[in-house]
Amino acid sequence: MLSEDAETVDTLALALTEYLGETQIEQVKKAYYFADEAHTGQKRKSGEPYITHPLAVAGILAEMHMDHQCLMAALLHDVIEDTGVPKHTLAVEFGEDVADLVDGVSKLKYMFHSRAEAQAENFQKMTLAMAKDIRVILVKIADRLHNMRTLGHLSPDKRRRIAKETLEIYAPIANRLGMNNIRVEFEELGFKAAHPLRSSMIGKAVLKARGKRKEVVSTVLGSIKACLEREGMGAEVFGREKHLFSIYDKMRSKRKSFAEIMDVYAFRIIVDSVDTCYRVLGAVHNLYKPVAGRFKDYIAIPKANGYQSLHTTLFGMHGIPIEIQIRTFEMEMVANNGIAGHWLYKSNDEATSGSHERAREWMKGLLQIQQSTGNSLEFIENVKIDLFPDEVYVFSPKGQIYDLPQGATPVDFAYAVHTDIGNSCVACRIDRRLAPLSASLESGQTVEIITAPAAQPNPAWLSSVITGKARASIRHGLKTQQRSESIILGRRLLDRMLQVENASIDTLDPDQLELVLKERKFEDMDTLLAEIGLGNQMAYVITRALITGTPDQQSLNDNPLPILGTEGLVVSYAKCCKPIPGDPIIGHISAGKGIVVHTESCPNMFELRNKPEETMAVRWDPNVDQDFSVELRIELDNIKGVIAVLASTITNADANVERINMAEKDAKLASINIVFSVHDRVHLANVIKRLRTIKAVNKITRTKG
Repeated sequence: MLSEDAETVDTLALALTEYLGETQIEQVKKAYYFADEAHTGQKRKSGEPYITHPLAVAGILAEMHMDHQCLMAALLHDVIEDTGVPKHTLAVEFGEDVADLVDGVSKLKYMFHSRAEAQAENFQKMTLAMAKDIRVILVKIADRLHNMRTLGHLSPDKRRRIAKETLEIYAPIANRLGMNNIRVEFEELGFKAAHPLRSSMIGKAVLKARGKRKEVVSTVLGSIKACLEREGMGAEVFGREKHLFSIYDKMRSKRKSFAEIMDVYAFRIIVDSVDTCYRVLGAVHNLYKPVAGRFKDYIAIPKANGYQSLHTTLFGMHGIPIEIQIRTFEMEMVANNGIAGHWLYKSNDEATSGSHERAREWMKGLLQIQQSTGNSLEFIENVKIDLFPDEVYVFSPKGQIYDLPQGATPVDFAYAVHTDIGNSCVACRIDRRLAPLSASLESGQTVEIITAPAAQPNPAWLSSVITGKARASIRHGLKTQQRSESIILGRRLLDRMLQVENASIDTLDPDQLELVLKERKFEDMDTLLAEIGLGNQMAYVITRALITGTPDQQSLNDNPLPILGTEGLVVSYAKCCKPIPGDPIIGHISAGKGIVVHTESCPNMFELRNKPEETMAVRWDPNVDQDFSVELRIELDNIKGVIAVLASTITNADANVERINMAEKDAKLASINIVFSVHDRVHLANVIKRLRTIKAVNKITRTKG
């Protein structure tokens, strides 16, 4: 039985005759009737039958000329969630592809701790699905667009929440996919719902200013058309209307007044070929003087979403700024509909196919972030960073173009190329010159990453990277690195304790080990060893549980743990006393950090000596091979060039100066603190011996805290 919306579905079917075959249209109608029956009795907040929503979503996608499977999924997109129809039923009725699309668009049913997390989990599922089939995101965007068009029946709080989510997540996604028309509508509807008063005030101001602008727009339009006719170039020229959200955003971000924003006039010139685009550019540059540094060629280097156009800014009559965009008709279609605009043509046109592939690569990047991020909220924060439209374009040594957010570093570039490249990155060359890994990249640079097989992510990178993928990959790499290092240290600590009892890990009773793991709720032996290495479990307590009796503390002190200096993140050296090989040392077991090595005379260890469960005997391994920071306080005569002499003397002694601070200074005397790295106490003694030969030096003291 046909519902009261049959006339509407017939209208949709009529629109589809423009580009779909009769069989495909019948399949779309079949999906409509199935959804109509499944949603029987369900109403929207407005009181309309629920089926009006999926029908409207399909209508939006039909305007983009999407394929019949995408339209079927749009009509069925709420069936799994809201009506209880299982996915396999849809697969039987409409095929696996349609069922997968519907499942990808379906919202999660589960309850979450907060609305923010629910949104993040939803977005994760959407990301996972759209990486498999790009049409999922198009259905989701059309679904959100219709919901934004019908926000009026919701409460003000709910309107604001949905509008904020749309402005933060969906509008940037539409922008990233090049769907300009939808992005603009998202921003306009979102702005009106989130800030109704501001939207109304700017709207009134625009109407008032429009009368004054008409004459200027008309004059400039006439000049451009006349110029192109003289040059024999056919083109369509339009004055671009400024959108309310765009005006508001520029006023807020650029701190400009409404009058300053409205003083800029924008025009779009549409031509028949790429060659004509550049000829038109030359013509308008002859007509009006171009503004230096404001020309961008997105035809030669398209944006990641496939957008292509020439952008230039000119000084018009009386110095009025004029912004002009020049592109072909096909570029105009892609600029307005983005990925949807060339969905049907992706296999025929190499340029369009490349653009489609770039959007797909971006989605795969989101999938990688999702896999390596610890939780939903962290994931969505990373994705928000990646959605920012300001980009730089850099080249690999082989000439491949990579787009990165403004402010991205070589480490961001390394992770954009491949996660393994990022993880093993040790240095970089920018335009063939060595450069810091924290340098900000600029468009047009060629970036070469230098890798080493044994290299690992550096925690310091987190303070400079910009992209979500790099941040998530570094955190994931550090967690993996710390776990493997903590397992190795945990094994050494536990073995040392067991040796006191004349036992070892290999000779443990399997049943007793299983019992200890079960009691402490550890999945396996590696997890237990990792917890010991991190200091979250005490090795002597585990030993007591594994072998009856308490380990003898004296025996433990007779068998200190050797420190190699290569333990990584799970062994650190106290900044208060800066121990170096040769210093008598003691270990402090710190939960989550592993072992912190102090000198035995460190004041911070006095109280801890009475807590044997938090300290342990350690010693320097004879084969320790690492440089350690040490600090000296040097009192000397305040004469010209003496600090340079100090630094030179230390460097000549094969030590590396890290930092020099002036502590005190008067007309005759000065006191400086100097931090440098040495191999051990013998090396330090050699440095001090050389420093004492400098006549200006009066006193040298090693500072410890």
